[in-house]
Amino acid sequence: MNNNWQLPENDPWSTPFAESLLHHLEIRKGDQVLDIASGGGIPAFYLADQVGPEGMVLAVDIHQSQVLRSRTVQGVELPWLRFEVGDMRFLPADLPKFDRITGNLSFMFFRPNRFEALQNLIRFLKPGGQIVLTFPSLGTFDSLWDQVDKDMVALGLKDERKALNEYINERPSASQAEKWLQELGLEKVAVIEQPLEIPTGSGMSFLEHPLLRGGFLDDIYECFQDQDQANEFMNNLSQKTSTFTPLFALRCAISGWMSESS
Repeated sequence: MNNNWQLPENDPWSTPFAESLLHHLEIRKGDQVLDIASGGGIPAFYLADQVGPEGMVLAVDIHQSQVLRSRTVQGVELPWLRFEVGDMRFLPADLPKFDRITGNLSFMFFRPNRFEALQNLIRFLKPGGQIVLTFPSLGTFDSLWDQVDKDMVALGLKDERKALNEYINERPSASQAEKWLQELGLEKVAVIEQPLEIPTGSGMSFLEHPLLRGGFLDDIYECFQDQDQANEFMNNLSQKTSTFTPLFALRCAISGWMSESS
């Protein structure tokens, strides 16, 4: 295998989740693979290297900038790997069926109708095919949410607290994912959660943390109507990170197989 297509060691978020995905995925030479929410190509490049020129990997992402970046990295290599712009929730009906469907850090983007999106996705799985998806499941950064909740209670922020709880409860859980795969008739369903520690300092290193700010901390800011109040609240929170660190994400990998007789 070309070392250029190994999972990058310097990616603290996508790579650990991709490692969970690959641990559960049974990939073979010649497989036809659909990789959804492909982002920067983790693990699409690795998958293409594994299936070889006898196989094919179609990597789909909704963001054109991500697709263009991945194509630039690819150059003329791995011609059986294609990066395309598309919404994984609304794939074209004439798309062929695949031996494997993968999605790293994908399942949280199935909202608002995750079951229907999952149902639509497995339509493209061949009989005997496997789907493996990873996502940060419900319980991720619970110590942070608990501290935010306590601070909101102490300050009498009822509306903001209600909004935060709605954000958190919307996050997908491992048990939900397992139930949905079973309801959709998949076999050998497996759901595994593993903790992943995300180190952070206090102050601006917390508020501008490249992983936390990209979605998780933004959820807190968005609970406030008054952004000056939000900034004051978050600045105070950032000075007491010792009350909720270490922070743990829950790496969840879900796997299921389509019946051979489907």
